[in-house]
Amino acid sequence: MIETLDRARRLSGARLVAAVCGAQVLVQIGAFFWPALLPTLMPRWGLTNSEAGWITAAFYAAYMVSVPVLVTLTDRVDAKLVYLFGAACTVAGHALFGAFADGFWSALALRALSGLGWAGTYMTGVKLLADEVDARLMSRAVTGHAASIGISGALSFSCADLLADFYGWRSAFVVAGFSASAAWCMVAMYVPRRKGRAAAANAGSSLFDFRPVFRNRSAMAYAQAYCIHTLEMNALRGWGVAFLGFVAMSSGSGEMRLSPALVLTALGLIGTAASILGNEAAIRLGRRRLVCVAMAASVLVGGSIGFVGTISYSVAVALLLLYGFVVWLDSSSLTAGAAGTAEPSRRGATLAVHSTLGYAGGFVGPLMIGYTLDLAGGMSRVAWGAAFLGIALLMLLALAVFVLLRPRELAGDRSENPRT
Repeated sequence: MIETLDRARRLSGARLVAAVCGAQVLVQIGAFFWPALLPTLMPRWGLTNSEAGWITAAFYAAYMVSVPVLVTLTDRVDAKLVYLFGAACTVAGHALFGAFADGFWSALALRALSGLGWAGTYMTGVKLLADEVDARLMSRAVTGHAASIGISGALSFSCADLLADFYGWRSAFVVAGFSASAAWCMVAMYVPRRKGRAAAANAGSSLFDFRPVFRNRSAMAYAQAYCIHTLEMNALRGWGVAFLGFVAMSSGSGEMRLSPALVLTALGLIGTAASILGNEAAIRLGRRRLVCVAMAASVLVGGSIGFVGTISYSVAVALLLLYGFVVWLDSSSLTAGAAGTAEPSRRGATLAVHSTLGYAGGFVGPLMIGYTLDLAGGMSRVAWGAAFLGIALLMLLALAVFVLLRPRELAGDRSENPRT
C-alpha cells in the first residue's frame, strides 16, 4: 500500500488530470439514467409531470444542500477523502435505485442520495485539479474536467436506453453503481493525498465564513450566471427525451431516425465540444465577451424552441442540438472564471458557493418545466413553448446582471482591458 501511494504521489500533472477525468466519466455515467428512462417509468408508476419533475429536482436539491459543506471542507480536509465519500454515495444511490425503487417516494429519496454523491465528486474534482496547476493552465484543466463530465453525461442517455432494452431498467441502475465503484478504486489508488497544506493556508480563518466569497464581485458574477446556466442545462437534460417523445407522437412523425435518447447523447457530446471551444474562445477573445455571446444565443434559441420545435421531429432535433451547443458554450468558462478569480485560500469555499448557486438553478429548472406543463393542461405546443420561454426570460435577466457586474478576466485571457 505504501508503495502504491508513493507511486501515486509521483504522478505528473498530466497523469493526475487524466486520472481525475477518467474517474469522473465512470462515477457520473449513471447520472442521467432517470431522465433517460422517464418516459418509461412515468406511466409505470402513474406519475404526473410535476411528480416526475420533483424526482429529477431531488438530485439537484441534495447537491445544493450538501455541496457548501463538502466542497468547503476541502479547504481544510484532504479533497481525496471527500471525493471518495461522494463516490461511495453514488454507488449506493444507483445500486439501491435499481434494487428497490418502486414509486414516487422511493425514487425521490434514492435520487437525492445520488445527488449527495454528485456533490462530493463534481466540484471536488475541480478543486483537486485547481490546486495542482498554475494560473495560466487553470482554465484548460477545468475545461478538461468539464469535458469528462460532458462525455459521461452524453453517454448516460444512450447507456441507459441500451441497458434497459436488453436487461431491464433495474439492471441499468445496478450497472451504474458498479461503474461508480470503479471510479472509487481509481481515485483511491492513483490520486495522491495532500496533508497539512490546505489547513495551513486557512489557519485562523473561519471555515464556513462565506462573507469574503460573497464580497468577491468577480467570482459572484460568474456564479450568478452559472446559476441560470445550470437551470437551463438541467431543464434541457431533464425533459429533452420527453419533449422529443411528445413531438414524435403529436406530429405523427415517420422520420424518427434517431431515438430521443440517442439525440440527447449527441446533444451531450456536442455540448462537451462547445464547452471546450468556448473556453479556448474565452482565452483568445476575452471571457466576458464569450459569456455574453453564449447567454444571448441561449435567450434566442430557448425562447423559440418550444413553439417552433413542435412543428416536426426533425425540426425539434435540429433546434435541440443547436440549443445544446449554445447552452454548453460558456459552461467551463464560467466555472474557470469563478475558480480563477477566487482567493487561493478560499477556492474551496468559492467553488462551494458557485456550485450551490448553480445547482439551486439546477433544482428549479426541471420543476419549472414540469409545473408549467401541468398548469397549461398537459403537454402541448403552447405548454412547451411557455415552459422554455420562461427559462429564456430568466437567462435574459442573468445576462443583464453579468454585464453590470463586469467580472475580471483570467491570467492568459486576451482582453482589451486586462486590468478590469
